[in-house]
Amino acid sequence: MEEITIIKRNPQGQETFCYHGRVKQRLPGAVLLEAYFDRPDMPFHGMLWKRKDRFVEAYYADRWYNILEIYDCDDGQIKCWYCNVAYPAEIEDGMVSFRDLALDLLVFPDGRQEVLDEDEYARLSLSPEDDRRARAALEELKALFAPPVRVRLDRPAHS
Repeated sequence: MEEITIIKRNPQGQETFCYHGRVKQRLPGAVLLEAYFDRPDMPFHGMLWKRKDRFVEAYYADRWYNILEIYDCDDGQIKCWYCNVAYPAEIEDGMVSFRDLALDLLVFPDGRQEVLDEDEYARLSLSPEDDRRARAALEELKALFAPPVRVRLDRPAHS
């Protein structure tokens, strides 16, 4: 599998986090990749993200979000889906980057949804058009993950 660098940027485009993964599949305007959590174990909204948890991540050049499907490193079960509302990703050979807009949707396997970081999002100085697109992306994600949750990134997609 092809190695890839993932760069998270703030809304102004400055790099805030960088890590590495492997490309699982490329589609026109999208990439599906796999990465492993490489930070110390971290409690997060009632679950524990552990070093070596597996992330299957989808990035899109034409959508205002990306989706991370998170698997437990011990039993392989899905822990959650973590969806970043963001400007469309820039996908290149060997790299994907995205400008995060703070607003996130956390989806649990039982279908529960939590919108995260609304206060941080409210402090951003987005244009009315960017705000409209970001809020529309959040609504699209909520609908995509409406119970019963059928989204599975770790299955081969067809172009």
